[in-house]
Amino acid sequence: MEYVIIDVETTGGSPKTSKITEIALYKFDGQSIVDEFVTLVNPEEPIPDFIVKLTGISDRMVAEAPRFFEIAKQIVDFSSNCIFVAHNVSFDYNVIRVEFRRLGYDFRLPHLCTVRAARLILPGYESYSLGKITRALGIAINGRHRAGGDALATTHLFQLMFQTDSTKLSSLIQHELNPKLLHASLNLDVIDNIPSKTGVYFFYNEFNQLIYIGKSKSIKSRIEQHLRNTKNEKGVRMAQEIARVEFELTGSELIALLHESSLVKTHKPKYNRALKKDQYSYGLYDDLELNGYLRLHVKSTSKSSSFPIIQFSSKKEGNDFLEYLRSEFNLCEKYCGSRKVMHECFYNQIDACFGACKESEHFDAYNERVQKAIDQLTFERKSFYIVDKGREKYEKSLVLVESGVFKGFGFAPYHFNHLDPLQWNKFINIQSETNDDKTIINQALTKKPDLKIIEI
Repeated sequence: MEYVIIDVETTGGSPKTSKITEIALYKFDGQSIVDEFVTLVNPEEPIPDFIVKLTGISDRMVAEAPRFFEIAKQIVDFSSNCIFVAHNVSFDYNVIRVEFRRLGYDFRLPHLCTVRAARLILPGYESYSLGKITRALGIAINGRHRAGGDALATTHLFQLMFQTDSTKLSSLIQHELNPKLLHASLNLDVIDNIPSKTGVYFFYNEFNQLIYIGKSKSIKSRIEQHLRNTKNEKGVRMAQEIARVEFELTGSELIALLHESSLVKTHKPKYNRALKKDQYSYGLYDDLELNGYLRLHVKSTSKSSSFPIIQFSSKKEGNDFLEYLRSEFNLCEKYCGSRKVMHECFYNQIDACFGACKESEHFDAYNERVQKAIDQLTFERKSFYIVDKGREKYEKSLVLVESGVFKGFGFAPYHFNHLDPLQWNKFINIQSETNDDKTIINQALTKKPDLKIIEI
């Protein structure tokens, strides 16, 4: 396996609009540099002054340089069958892809980011910018912000990581989508332009039927995972059926979860049904013991005729949450835990339990704390907003719970907080609560205790 380590200098900071002014490629075979290609490039447009100051590359310097289309075949031949490597690979890779796209050529290679790799293989450094990480490692850069100098320094960094842990390095290679394995109608340019942001995505087949709904903190990465799926027959079949992809940004992961859950229940796409295990197969239940103490425990929802207080996707997740409740409300391990306790529990010995296990704490006092825990989980008669990230910089997301019932979510302009919270409901799209909504909200509040809560 060979690697081509690349750096480009450009006319700006956007891969979509920038033109290349210099490009450097170093070929690495796992032991040493075996070839190189470095050249200035005429961008066929003026180079902005701030770029000239940063790189030292001026209009005069590139006036006689080859234009990109004149070196395009050399780049393709040089990098053929290689892994594309760069420091912050998404920028360099996308700049080059856009340049090739202008020529009508779809340039695609497996790629690897040395920023991400260095964080994993060389942990503990203050910064992983090229200048600072190479300085910390004693790697000299002869020509900072020039393609040749930066690419050569990145090559030495890559070589160091390759010698340190080549297996871990290989695991970070991002393989490109193979159009031959996908539906002929699927536009890969649309996939390329999907943002790596939080939201909900939709897959349609060639008959415009909605076949799958999903959510992710990075919808681009998750969609590409689906399209590369070779792990199971149903996943492969779904990937081959996808003819069109749409998405909605939510900003907030909580809203993505709530929105996906509601949409799946409404539309019932066939692959959500086919691929879905029971999403919440365990639940938290409360039972009254013969001695008067309330016992909280986790069990399979299929083994109970009653609806759980809160649901979980696994028994471990449920027992971990049970431990959180025990600690938060000083509950007794005998009546709130996964282990069987015959007499005194461990937490009573360290004064973290008030003695319910020995019946030295009366069940009325103990049950009052249990009920407080249950009330917190069911939002008993509480009304509040959860304020979180919006879809863009100048926006916030809102989730409304009113009198203990999930009422809906929405988005508000950043200045909305100048309004009285009683007026915020105009930003909310009202919807009916489903069985899963409280579980989704509870889990979000547990996993992200820093979520902003505004009581009303």
